[in-house]
Amino acid sequence: METITIKDIAKALGLSTSTVSRALRNSYEINPETKKLVMEYAERMNYRPNPIALSLRDSKSKSIGVIIPEIANHFFSQLINGIESIAYNLGYHVVIFQSHESYEREVANTNYLVSRKVDGLLISLSSLTTNLFHFQDLMERGLPIVFLDRVPNAIETHKVVVDNFAGSYEATEHLIKSGRKRIAHLTSPIYLSITTERLAGYKQALEDYGLPFDESYVKYCYHGGKVATENEAAVQEMLEMPEPPDAIFTASDRLTTGCMSVLQKKNIKIPQQIAIVGFTNISVAELLNPPLTAVVQPAMEMGQQAVELLIRLIEHPQKTDVFETRSLKTSLIIRESSVGKAEAL
Repeated sequence: METITIKDIAKALGLSTSTVSRALRNSYEINPETKKLVMEYAERMNYRPNPIALSLRDSKSKSIGVIIPEIANHFFSQLINGIESIAYNLGYHVVIFQSHESYEREVANTNYLVSRKVDGLLISLSSLTTNLFHFQDLMERGLPIVFLDRVPNAIETHKVVVDNFAGSYEATEHLIKSGRKRIAHLTSPIYLSITTERLAGYKQALEDYGLPFDESYVKYCYHGGKVATENEAAVQEMLEMPEPPDAIFTASDRLTTGCMSVLQKKNIKIPQQIAIVGFTNISVAELLNPPLTAVVQPAMEMGQQAVELLIRLIEHPQKTDVFETRSLKTSLIIRESSVGKAEAL
């Protein structure tokens, strides 16, 4: 099959080559109907931009760097799928690095990507990142950066998140309505945006339903669930309390599976003795024993929206004077791990 060109698309659609070129670059100068027409035809004909030609013309690498905590986490793998689905069609290559929840690796990854002259960065902060200088310095030098999921409050740029407060509130409310009175919260380091927002939703639900907030029922895992011994110690501390929890709301994939593993090793029945709700996107949630009630995030859509915002910064930097924080809705999928006390007996 011969490679289709911009000229071929223009001729087939009766448009100028410059119009087709701008439409494929998602230019604000082209109306949405024309963009849709061009993009659909290009996809149908398997059009792919020539990255070498684009780089020579624009003095850009046509590549985007992505740094996430861990690809094995199903949420982040879905996020990457969303990023690549948009970037590829717009002629960008995606270079992916993992921080493994390490600040030092995050800095090293960032420096390497910049040395390879990526056009911009998509970042989800590691659980140990408290110093943001490496990002602030790059942005001051003009490198476009967009944050997603775990975002810094101190940096002004585009950000894509979910409504962590609402998702956490709904999860806690569900546990309260199922008859639970001592609801613990297993979460990440307090300085992460997702931690503070999910903690706030949890506390608000308790307050609204007349249950006291007890700080001792909140356990922070400073490696974000990556270190199994840390997870086990946190759950063990909960179980050794004078009044152990009758429900645990967990704030991430690894924390959820780690918590369930500890409870099962100790022969604690879920949900009869302790109900579980996770903030998780694991694809096998319904296959766990018991099937897991979960707050699910629209991870793929988050990735798509984040890369669209980044490419807009890359291609139209002069047009950016107002930055967006997009907050997407979560959904609560109720399964057997959190059924009411009466049903569980």
